Amino acid sequence: MKTAHQHPVSITLASLFAPFSKGVASMLLVLTMAGQASAQTSPADASQSNEARLLQTLKAAHPGTRFTSVQATPIPGIFEVVMGQNIAYIDGSGRYFLVGRLLDMVEKTDITAATKERIAQRIEWKDLPLKDAIKFGSGPLQLAVFSDPDCPFCRQLEAELDKLKDVTVYVFPYPIASLHPSAAKTAANIWCAPNRAQAWRDYLIRKVPPAAPKAGCDASAIQRNVALAEALSINATPTLISSDGRLASGASQAQTILTWLQRGAQQ
Repeated sequence: MKTAHQHPVSITLASLFAPFSKGVASMLLVLTMAGQASAQTSPADASQSNEARLLQTLKAAHPGTRFTSVQATPIPGIFEVVMGQNIAYIDGSGRYFLVGRLLDMVEKTDITAATKERIAQRIEWKDLPLKDAIKFGSGPLQLAVFSDPDCPFCRQLEAELDKLKDVTVYVFPYPIASLHPSAAKTAANIWCAPNRAQAWRDYLIRKVPPAAPKAGCDASAIQRNVALAEALSINATPTLISSDGRLASGASQAQTILTWLQRGAQQ
């Protein structure tokens, strides 16, 4: 039986961060390969001069990728490289990339998660035009939400937001036309309702459609919200923003959201 000759698979750095399994296999790959590299690499590879050299090597080899930083990990000869919001691990030559989570099983810490928290995108609360949002509540904790009225996950989230106490919620109606063609009209009708907050929750929670607006109603805030979301690189709904600028995506339970907000307020 003849076997076909297999050509090496061509990859790019961008393809490394396509959806992939984050299970035990990827974790073991990091730890096993790191163990092999540590036996072949001198401790000097972890010096700051080598980190700077590696950063320049990567920038020269991959000019289309934005490399933010390179720093040594607790594993000798293995470095953490940050590319925007993405994280990988490399050997001292910069040739081999490992993608996955790096765990310290003695300290019981997730080193990768700690870096993700440090580099996470943040949004300045003062830059949010709250006049273009629908306000709910008057609590000391503050939360902004970019939400599409026809997004099923937004409906789930809204039911949980309705349970929050001591939280001021600002909902920015953000219709994504490519997914929900009628969402822009619905958002405009809600914006033009006599009671926007009630109309919003009536539609998302109780599925009561908003009434047609009166002639001449200015719903330009909806298009401003779409432009704002694009400027902030928010491309999914729902997206939550805490008052200290942290972002989270997707529907969560009320208690989880409250804990997330309180954590930021305590820092």
